[in-house]
Amino acid sequence: MANKQLFASLLQQNLAAMAQNRAGGKSYMMPAKHALAQYASTGSLNGTFYASAETQLDEILALCNNHEEFIPTEFIAQTALYARERACMKDVPALLVAILATRSETAYLKAVFPRVVDTAKVLRSFVQIMRSGATGRQSLGTLPKRLVLDWFQSRTDEQIFASAIGNDPSLADVIKMVHPKPETASRRALYGYLLGKPHDSEDLPAIVREYEAFKRGEAETIPDVPFQMLTSLSLSRTEWSEIALRASWQMLRMNLNTFARHGVFEDRSVTAVVCERLRNSEEIRRARVFPYQLLAAFTNIHRSIEDFPESVQSSLTTTTDEAMSLISSALQDAMEIATENVPTIQGKLYVCVDVSGSMQSPVTGVRKGATSTVRCIDAAALVASALLRKNADAEVIPFEQHVVKTRLNPRDSVMTNAQKLASINGGGTNCSAALRYLNDKNAEGDTVIFVSDNESWMDVQTHRTTAQMHEWQRFRQRNPEARLVCVDIQPNKTTQASERKDILNVGGFSDDVFRIIAEFAQGTLGAEYWIGEIERIKI
Repeated sequence: MANKQLFASLLQQNLAAMAQNRAGGKSYMMPAKHALAQYASTGSLNGTFYASAETQLDEILALCNNHEEFIPTEFIAQTALYARERACMKDVPALLVAILATRSETAYLKAVFPRVVDTAKVLRSFVQIMRSGATGRQSLGTLPKRLVLDWFQSRTDEQIFASAIGNDPSLADVIKMVHPKPETASRRALYGYLLGKPHDSEDLPAIVREYEAFKRGEAETIPDVPFQMLTSLSLSRTEWSEIALRASWQMLRMNLNTFARHGVFEDRSVTAVVCERLRNSEEIRRARVFPYQLLAAFTNIHRSIEDFPESVQSSLTTTTDEAMSLISSALQDAMEIATENVPTIQGKLYVCVDVSGSMQSPVTGVRKGATSTVRCIDAAALVASALLRKNADAEVIPFEQHVVKTRLNPRDSVMTNAQKLASINGGGTNCSAALRYLNDKNAEGDTVIFVSDNESWMDVQTHRTTAQMHEWQRFRQRNPEARLVCVDIQPNKTTQASERKDILNVGGFSDDVFRIIAEFAQGTLGAEYWIGEIERIKI
């Protein structure tokens, strides 16, 4: 009798391959848990090249409420924690917490809420989702309301005031919804101030009084408030310099052009301090910066001055231009620090980078007024360049319809090689092209890493499996111990390679992806791979 387990496994694999991805190509459907983790680690609930924001929301809700392949409440909670604490995402973790608010197992919501809803921005997203009715209710409900009240209770007056930026809903809107009870005179005055209601100005926290005095022109010292509260005011170059020197690391990175436009970098001493802060390793780690965010800053400052209005350009000197060159170098140093956790992988490594047309789309999707300038290809190129930096013998293989020949120098900076890869403008997606290229030259290797949006559709479709799996089988015949890693940087629920002992699927663009790749390549990752990592999170 033939081996039933073997042929049952092959049958299951072939049936899975009958799924279609959004581009119309043959693919494997991810198990529900894996699909949810993929959405949570890469999704920003914005429209992508292949799926609208509404489609992504519907699919996340369907995954969490699927009775045929039920996802336990505990795993939803663990995924929310993973996505917020390790993948550093915001919107989908907030959505998952809102979904937990509809479940009867309230212990998970209580445990997860303070860890996921750790900033005012995530709090506002959570309230917005709950009030929208997307998860089945249009009110907060008793427990969520109490958790929001706890959020206010656990923060100082200064923290609440600093959080009062952003709209739809604003922090004031949230206060109106939950009616937090002030326990001090300063808190009572602060809530009245934020709500536009009568209050005793003498009881306001000192920082609010300083801010109002500065706005009225009664004080010269710039108050220590968020940058957004000051942008509408008429400030001098000296005042802008003070803001830059006092800014948080992330705010500094995000507003380099704004500071340049206001002449901050005309002062060489300010420029020197800014550069030192940008390359400060402790601040970089504390900011939990994504490498692609550094690339965005690096790219933007190179085209900043020529994009300034003529009236601004005429007021600047060559000092600002020289300063931007120094800042550019500091950002490259920051990139080296931000990617220092990239692993050294034993044996021969191939890194296959998708440079197809769909990879030109924004990595965090399209949202009116808030679309990132960083594309999928930028994020993918950074992963490949970082791996090359730590693995000088690695071979980077860009692919679209076919392999694109590109020479990279492992001694060049991560930023430089990433820009070379990102400059390739490809066509259709053929994920099997890179493996076929390796097979045609009888290449030997130990680890193959793909970085893609997984929407392959130009592959040869004559195989019973996906073309990528077919080519991987050929590669494994020559290299029986080889391992394949598929890094997906877009929210979807299909893959080109079905997970098994020699194949790992992982999503996202945080440091944790590199850690998981390293453990898988070394054979030390748990039996359930990425999903097992999420299931080990303690709630």
